[in-house]
Amino acid sequence: MSPAAYGLIHDDAIAELSGWHPPDPAQARLRRDYLAHLARHGDAMARGGPPAHLTGSVIVLDRAGAHVLLTLHQKARRWFQFGGHFEADDRSMREGAEREAREESGIDELVALPEIVMLDRHDLGAAFGSCREHLDVRYAAIAPTGAAHSASHESVDVRWWPADRLPEDTREELLPLVRAAQALIRR
Repeated sequence: MSPAAYGLIHDDAIAELSGWHPPDPAQARLRRDYLAHLARHGDAMARGGPPAHLTGSVIVLDRAGAHVLLTLHQKARRWFQFGGHFEADDRSMREGAEREAREESGIDELVALPEIVMLDRHDLGAAFGSCREHLDVRYAAIAPTGAAHSASHESVDVRWWPADRLPEDTREELLPLVRAAQALIRR
């Protein structure tokens, strides 16, 4: 798909990242890097764009923030928050991340909170094809009480985890995201 097809979400990414107030110097550096990447690549939002491109994800918590809903990712074989690539008809980064979370969790009523929780830049393995690096924009959502979840074709499993006992192999990566999301929902 052409870069022009992603024009609306590309413009939204620039506006949203420009207006976001990072919580620390490391996040401020990532924000500058993301904005520079967007300025260099009109197709930075597209899966078929440069090897490094923006993605969106959502960490899903229960209302109390005591439990986290995670997906066992089919390709990575690790537990993660829900998320993935933007599509040309996504109108905003939050909408694209929210769509991914709904598709992957099976919870149609999920609504991401409007604020960016954090940014995360990570390398990908060979199983991800031409994608070599994700510049992930992360949001949070509160699952509706009693909402049923299910695994998608991209997942092996979807399961609730106590926020203080995350899966060992992803604990180091997920804990800062969970804590930032908990702080956001408690505001």
